[in-house]
Amino acid sequence: MADDIEGVINQSTQVLESIANDNSVPRNIRRSATDVLNILNNENEPLFMRAATSISILEDLSNDPNIPLHTRTLIWNVASQLETIPVDED
Repeated sequence: MADDIEGVINQSTQVLESIANDNSVPRNIRRSATDVLNILNNENEPLFMRAATSISILEDLSNDPNIPLHTRTLIWNVASQLETIPVDED
């Protein structure tokens, strides 16, 4: 189970890094992707809190009218993956 969760975090991190480094994506969206990366990597917070905060930001981000369609799809996928993290996990 812990390996699955670690895999979700690693995969999400990779996708968010690709968004943050994609110059075809508007700057505010790249900045938000970097913010989510920082939240996910903050080991001072419980994992479920990091996931919940990240999902909230990603959902707001996906509603941005300036977001490219391919990026919106990636963000939806990351949010869906993060939703698989159990609430009781530390």
